[in-house]
Amino acid sequence: MKSRILITGGAGFIGSHLTDLLLSHGYSVRVLDSLVPQVHGPSNERPEYLSDDAELIVGDVRNPTIVQNALDGVDAVIHLAASVGVGQSMYDIVSYVQVNEVGTAVLLEALLKKPVGRLVVASSMSVYGEGLARNSRGDLISPEERPLAQLQRGRWDIEGRNGEALDPIPTPETKTPALSSVYALNKYAQERLCLIAGRAYSIPTVALRFFNVFGPRQALSNPYTGVLAIFGARLLNRRPPMVFEDGRQQRDFVHVSDVAEACRLALESDRAVDQVFNVGSGQQRSILSLAEELAEVMGLSRIKPHVIGKYRAGDIRHCFADISRSRELLGFNPSKDFRAGLGELAEWLADQKAEDRVEQAAAELKRRGLVA
Repeated sequence: MKSRILITGGAGFIGSHLTDLLLSHGYSVRVLDSLVPQVHGPSNERPEYLSDDAELIVGDVRNPTIVQNALDGVDAVIHLAASVGVGQSMYDIVSYVQVNEVGTAVLLEALLKKPVGRLVVASSMSVYGEGLARNSRGDLISPEERPLAQLQRGRWDIEGRNGEALDPIPTPETKTPALSSVYALNKYAQERLCLIAGRAYSIPTVALRFFNVFGPRQALSNPYTGVLAIFGARLLNRRPPMVFEDGRQQRDFVHVSDVAEACRLALESDRAVDQVFNVGSGQQRSILSLAEELAEVMGLSRIKPHVIGKYRAGDIRHCFADISRSRELLGFNPSKDFRAGLGELAEWLADQKAEDRVEQAAAELKRRGLVA
């Protein structure tokens, strides 16, 4: 008999790819998703990219009755359901706390009545705040949040307490969290809630800290989604990608197929239980180079990024993954070449239409004093 996996938020970008992967490995998949309009559009219909072999329950993870019913006959849960986006989290605070933290608490209380053999929860690199760095003497430094006065002068780079320059290095799971946005706080609460309840009630639990995930099926009309999807939406509308600060901030971009594989490994690996793992590519790229590369593979290199020299509240300068622990204990080895993944994204984008809401979102952040 096939194991049945419940994926909360499974009709979304990452969840649908994970559904495909688990089905191909012989699992039975049930999806619980509220199909929020910001992600899925106003139709509230089953996404056409979601496999017909997956059972879909349309409902809110905050509803105890719906969650209890979704757990019937389930062997494991992969908890992806969340409101995402640092910028929006800084003003839509109640909603983010309700969906991300209360929703997780509802799921955990339901699991106390219907325990499963494995719980995997999606966390985020945002919990680190600034990534790890090294000073000129070779000391490891956990950079503090950049002062607003520094940012208002256009000094974007991370600095030591005495103003010395710091070099960003790959960030391991051992770095102490530094929660610089409501979203980061939410994601840390999600992973801790799951790990605490998992240990207390003998539910083997794994937390995965996703870095910047990209690939087909990302919500292009959601201005708070992943940066590559946002850039893609701008370029589809023949508008320049909007780049904050000076564009030299560095991130780790990992293909959605590799993220799905990390989830499967976390589901199956006995060595992963009760632990937290980075899920990234192990490579870093600047946001500016990303905008330029995407425009190139889309055949729109004439559209140059608009570097606006502004800072958004909650943003950090550099963070990219040290994945050595994930390689060793999870057996995670990202296999999708970045350029090939970018080409695949561009091919998918060519058949899409996107409502570009980036300027509207930026104006809303500015109106609320969240852009400096």
